[in-house]
Amino acid sequence: EVQFVESGGGLVQSGGSLTLSCVASGFNIASNDVSWVRRAPGQGPERVSRVYPDGTIRYYAESIKGRFTSSRDNAKNALFLQMNDLMPQDTALYYCSSESLGISGRGTQVTVSS
Repeated sequence: EVQFVESGGGLVQSGGSLTLSCVASGFNIASNDVSWVRRAPGQGPERVSRVYPDGTIRYYAESIKGRFTSSRDNAKNALFLQMNDLMPQDTALYYCSSESLGISGRGTQVTVSS
């Protein structure tokens, strides 16, 4: 089955850190561009970052630049999102998505308390 499974979310205080994982199955994650996307309560999806097959990483959300770092581990067939200095406005459901494959994971919830 072609899918993403995310993990690593939770409740953290403002200023804290979390590392999210996104494990792919049924396909080679390094052969596709895969994005981290987040959806805050009552808002539409917001692309956080995109990792391309050649390893290039592009960050989209201005508010996360300098605080979030995306990475890929080809051996684990997984993406990671290191999030530092978290703020309440980072509260959202975070999930992986591939437009080329037309799939998204169920996501992992991140809640940041003030």
